[in-house]
Amino acid sequence: MKPTNLLLQDKLALFILITLIINALSCKNKIGAPTYTAQKTAIGEQAALVSPHPLATEAGLKVLRQGGNAVDAAIAVQFAMAVVYPRAGNLGGGGFMVIRQPEGEVHALDYREKAPSQAHKNMYLDSTGQVIDGLSRSGALAVGVPGTVAGMEAAFEKYSALKDWSALLQPAIDYAAQGFQLSQAEAERLNRFQEEFLAHNEPGIPFIKNHFERGDWFRQPELASTLRAIRDQGAIGFYKGKVAQAIAATMDEKDGLITTADLAAYEAVWRVPTASRYKGYTVWSMPPPSSGGVALSQMLEMVEPYAIGEMGFHHTAAVHLMVEAERRAFADRAQHLGDLDFYDVPMEKLMDSLYLASRMADFTPDTATASGQLAAGNFTLVKESFETTHTSVVSPEGQAVSVTTTLNSNYGSKVFVREGGFFLNNEMDDFSAKPGVPNQFGLVGAEANAIAPGKRMLSSMTPTIVEKDGELFLVLGAPGGSTIITAVFQVFLNVAEFGMPLPEAINAGRFHHQWLPDQILLEKGGLPDSVQQALKAMGHEIREIDRMAVIKAVLKDEEGRLHAAGDPRNPDDDARAY
Repeated sequence: MKPTNLLLQDKLALFILITLIINALSCKNKIGAPTYTAQKTAIGEQAALVSPHPLATEAGLKVLRQGGNAVDAAIAVQFAMAVVYPRAGNLGGGGFMVIRQPEGEVHALDYREKAPSQAHKNMYLDSTGQVIDGLSRSGALAVGVPGTVAGMEAAFEKYSALKDWSALLQPAIDYAAQGFQLSQAEAERLNRFQEEFLAHNEPGIPFIKNHFERGDWFRQPELASTLRAIRDQGAIGFYKGKVAQAIAATMDEKDGLITTADLAAYEAVWRVPTASRYKGYTVWSMPPPSSGGVALSQMLEMVEPYAIGEMGFHHTAAVHLMVEAERRAFADRAQHLGDLDFYDVPMEKLMDSLYLASRMADFTPDTATASGQLAAGNFTLVKESFETTHTSVVSPEGQAVSVTTTLNSNYGSKVFVREGGFFLNNEMDDFSAKPGVPNQFGLVGAEANAIAPGKRMLSSMTPTIVEKDGELFLVLGAPGGSTIITAVFQVFLNVAEFGMPLPEAINAGRFHHQWLPDQILLEKGGLPDSVQQALKAMGHEIREIDRMAVIKAVLKDEEGRLHAAGDPRNPDDDARAY
């Protein structure tokens, strides 16, 4: 007798039959190319918004024109992305938001996912203590308790100007219920993951189909129902009732850990943002469990004493200096960063000027530092008894929001809540499954980021807001796993030190070093051959990859104009302003 779950070959046969029927029935829904187009740059006098998809941008702009502020627009974008950008936009994930009020007050909202109450430190190890490959990356056991809906409600309750929750949800509901046309990039992404979708779900969900094409009309009725529950009941409509029961049932069916009690207990947390000074700039970002704010502050502090602007953009000396700062910051990240609610992160020490000067004491301008000889910084701790997406917004009254949200990998764990209409994250992989063992991004960690029930896993998300001489200057952030931090670092320096216009600063080739593995990751063609050869002569190893983090940013110039810019690395990035 066959087991309850169909064998993969049975599922494939059933999949082919169902998709042939669906394709025949849905032919009438194909109406050619999408009616929307992505725009990479925009300049406006009042407001600007950059998101990963034109329809999400449209939802945010609609809210701004209705009188909403940047927080309202960001919320509308987040819910719209859950529909039109399912690889990373989500209800089943989490993220961070940095908010700057018009008068200059800055706040940080943490709605990062949490480990389920049944999670434990050794849950991904076999009987010999070795990490079971893939267990933390795909399937139900990889899922953390989602935080997105709670985060959006927390931001709304504290900072909404529109005070109309339903208006922020309605664009997403319309996209889900009435449908939208797939872009070329999204169709290709869906096709690429069909085998993984089938491995973790039964045929019949909207994301399983023989072949998706640009212009296909895509409807998600179950997701529309979930969004209506959130519209009518607030976060309770997600964390309790039918949606929560559907999540818990999916976990039971697929051997996951999340319970209805885990969902009901979830809360977003307001935190104190990190702040670092760099010459005339103040850089605000996220504290732990994001590693972004601390690491960004460290890297800026480490390069500040050097005349990097005079070295020149992508000059060997400048690249070498930045790489060495990145190397040291990521070494500290591996050892010292984790959830503040569970681990006494030595933030003040990590960001202290004297400590960071000591970290660069062995820097030499003509030789690479071997990561094997470079440990994390040592000091006494006092203990007490690569898929994500980003949105940057500036609203007419001057409020700025930088928000990064994630499912972790493309479509997260690939586990789909059929009755709810959404994928669940695979954020448990961002914990340290075992000290010194890398996750999917090659990042290693220690006890600070060990798994514990209710703990938030360490993240590289780096939503950032920069002031210049006390005034709003730059709002930026990115998806891209561990390369997020270094991309934000480099784009800021491209603007602040190398005087590049925002689109050029974003388009420029990027490089990345994260301590281990001991190599510079470089976008193909990202540095001149002569610079690459000079770096190799210093002792650097270089490995080329296709692309890194995808920056979305808004810059306010001296005349008060807002320059919005998306990243050509994502064809659907969309920048608008008015």
